[in-house]
Amino acid sequence: MPTALPQAVADYLAGHHVMTLATHGAAGPWAAAVFYASEGASLIFLSSLTTRHCQNLALDPRCAATIQEDYSDWAQIKGIQLEGRVVELQGEDEKRAQRLYGEKFPIVGPLAKMPPAIVKALAKVRWYRLLPERMHFIDNSQGFGHREEIELDHG
Repeated sequence: MPTALPQAVADYLAGHHVMTLATHGAAGPWAAAVFYASEGASLIFLSSLTTRHCQNLALDPRCAATIQEDYSDWAQIKGIQLEGRVVELQGEDEKRAQRLYGEKFPIVGPLAKMPPAIVKALAKVRWYRLLPERMHFIDNSQGFGHREEIELDHG
């Protein structure tokens, strides 16, 4: 069961599309922007096994991520900071992830409606779920530096 989130946090995740995923591997730390779909607090993304971030995650599934806009006014800053673990999805979990992702990004929706280039690209990727262990919501509209830890159900 997905973790229930405060409405402002759920809305923020639903209203944004890209997270910056930070990993660590033999060559050191790395950050990569990936599109995501959310299910409760967990974030679903896809990527190629050959990417540096996926190679890092194969060695160590721990990661951190941020979701934010490029603000010019400090008083408007909002965003998510989190740390957790990534799992590669297979079987029914993978199918569910593809469906949820396709609902957010229709270009990767039903196979019959996908452009051939997308079908070809998707054949080369794996599906992942980032399971946050700690999450913070930053909202400077509540006051400069306002940072709220989100309770996550780890059950």
